[in-house]
Amino acid sequence: MPQELEFYDVKSKEKFKATTYKVVNRDGRFFAVTKSLTGPHECWRVVSKDFAAKNK
Repeated sequence: MPQELEFYDVKSKEKFKATTYKVVNRDGRFFAVTKSLTGPHECWRVVSKDFAAKNK
């Protein structure tokens, strides 16, 4: 079961928690990416290399 993460939506300026996300590697940095609750855009959060390895 994926770990619950807290994301910040910069467009609505609100925090929310999600358990459905994908882990993305961009130039050696790892991010958790999920859909926004308020619109069609995505919310990104930086995660550690260890977290990314466990939750890929």
